Amino acid sequence: MIVGIDDTDSRKGLCTTYLCAVLVDEFKKRGYGEVSTPRLVRLNPCIPFKTRGNGAVSFEIMIARRKEEKVKEVVKARVSELSELREEETNPGVVFIDDTALNTEQSESMLKNFYENAVREVLKIENAYEIISELHFDYFGLKNKRGIIGALAAASFLALQKNNYYDFTYELMAYRRKERWGTSRIIEEASVWKADEATYPLTWDTVDVANNNIVFAPHSPCPVLFGIRGDSIDAIYKAYELIHAEPVERKMLFVTNQGTDFHLIRLEDAKENLQDYHSYVLDGMVSSNPRTIEGGHVLFSIALSGKPAEKSIECIAYEPTKGFRDIIRELRVGDEITVFGSLKKKTINLEKVAISKLNNAVERNPKCDKCGRTMKSAGRLQGYMCKHCGTYRADKDVVIVDRGIEDGLYEVPPVARRHISKPLIRMRMEETNKKIHPGR
Repeated sequence: MIVGIDDTDSRKGLCTTYLCAVLVDEFKKRGYGEVSTPRLVRLNPCIPFKTRGNGAVSFEIMIARRKEEKVKEVVKARVSELSELREEETNPGVVFIDDTALNTEQSESMLKNFYENAVREVLKIENAYEIISELHFDYFGLKNKRGIIGALAAASFLALQKNNYYDFTYELMAYRRKERWGTSRIIEEASVWKADEATYPLTWDTVDVANNNIVFAPHSPCPVLFGIRGDSIDAIYKAYELIHAEPVERKMLFVTNQGTDFHLIRLEDAKENLQDYHSYVLDGMVSSNPRTIEGGHVLFSIALSGKPAEKSIECIAYEPTKGFRDIIRELRVGDEITVFGSLKKKTINLEKVAISKLNNAVERNPKCDKCGRTMKSAGRLQGYMCKHCGTYRADKDVVIVDRGIEDGLYEVPPVARRHISKPLIRMRMEETNKKIHPGR
């Protein structure tokens, strides 16, 4: 039986992964049956009512049918006990999937569509109820039960991942002792840098080299002490052993869709026109030079490939993306690029940019053939004239210049990266044919 859980935390406390870890450890201790490595699914990162990383969890327990009701009772009890129910935006949901319900192409197709839409689209609770009713799943919820959406998505991811449908990574979560919740975390920073040096790039987003920060520990009052992400379980545990920190209550390894870019929709795959609260990959040409606006944010626009010239869209690199803005400032009209990011208020919030072709041609007032002085405009649409020699030229000179940046892929630094965004170092490991400029 697969159990999916979501929306048990709030901005003020708890963490759905912690509740999952408590349940997995409890079932193992009680000897109810073999329990799988749990899954951590990051849902649509643009949803406005999300808490922090918008994560949902699931695990599978191999158990005799006669014990299923007991497992459900334990899950319901722990969700009711540990959820942040006093918080208005916390609306827990649980979905139970029996293996017998997964044996048809129809059920697989429905779960696939639901999971993918939960990561890329904006769903309503009615969308989850339709699947639950059609496939006869059991479920449980509290308050308005909105967490059923994420619970079903996380359970679907686990069911589908058995067939290696999707790219995945790992994260090892370390959890604090309860008496430490809400207090400052004690982590020896030097040991974190040592752990990163020993395991990068098989682990990533532990530190931010460019900004001299450790980034694997949250700042919220939640139970998480830190999380180590990577592509290698061995490397993750090696990093864990090297880190010196306060004693932990427990730790738990998750299989996750973090670091996969699964939230991104290519323009040709978009069901309608670009919509807010969705994330896109858009090809185009820079149509306005970057400008820095109040707050230190950098804004420019691109004309979308294959669309009318007036179909341009603004892109923004926010101040928290730090040095990434310096790359954006180097762009200029005529550069052919691909932008990656989420749409909010009709503006793409940049996560990555791929520069395909730089516009290295610059028009300048021509030089006089006789004296070498720079010619001046002879008037609107009247060409250029050397005031010293009287020579005339009709057009500007075109000069090839060094732009100071290269083509290739650039990304925001780890300190500004979303959980689900793919670090460029993973693309290097996948042997992409583009130049890679990691932002760490």
